[in-house]
Amino acid sequence: MPQEPIVLLPGMMCDARMYAPQLEVLSRMAPTTVAPICYGDRIEEIAQGLLDQLPARFALAGLSMGGIVAMEILRRAPDRVSRIALMDTNALAETPQSATVYEPWIIAAKSGRFDDALREMMRPDFLAQGPKRMAVLNQFFEMAQDFGPDVFVRQCRALQRRRDMQSALRRCKVPALVLCGAEDRMTPVKRHQSMAQLLPYAQLQIIEGAGHLPTLEQPDQVTEALLGWLKQPYVLTQ
Repeated sequence: MPQEPIVLLPGMMCDARMYAPQLEVLSRMAPTTVAPICYGDRIEEIAQGLLDQLPARFALAGLSMGGIVAMEILRRAPDRVSRIALMDTNALAETPQSATVYEPWIIAAKSGRFDDALREMMRPDFLAQGPKRMAVLNQFFEMAQDFGPDVFVRQCRALQRRRDMQSALRRCKVPALVLCGAEDRMTPVKRHQSMAQLLPYAQLQIIEGAGHLPTLEQPDQVTEALLGWLKQPYVLTQ
């Protein structure tokens, strides 16, 4: 199994707690880092800030907004990424119409209604039905509250301005995992099927009983998927 460092990028308003179950296993195998994605108001700025600090070469995994930043890192520095895992994310740019969805959230966060903005952004139906739903949702809210409204606004702005990443995926020459919760209504399965088709060396994994935060909803399944990804052989290219 590869011994390169592993870099995990969390979702919007999330920190290392999002990957706690996976860290317990992955950190025994290789140096494993959860890198923050909260510095900068453009995806490009966030990605470059991370590249200035990360190892020379690393396995890269990102969930949701973390996956978007991961794709930008791949676009900027493909030689530094030894393999990539994209989880519950979106390779498409926002349209002018869809970008406006963020504006009420930004206004609410700036006007003292941060809780309202968070609850609109991460609704219960974005997670799988079942007894764990509210516990996972509350974990998300705890992480988000620790970051606060200023980070929320910056991340909203970065997502509004993000570029289309489909061409970067087509050029990817490393082992790839595309993973999605079967009940994810924020970034649905069909988008991940499309991403897997774009990536030349991708495996697609759908996690049953999970929605948009499968690392917490079905941690064992996600950990097994990541272990399988790390076992994928390197791609030999001329």
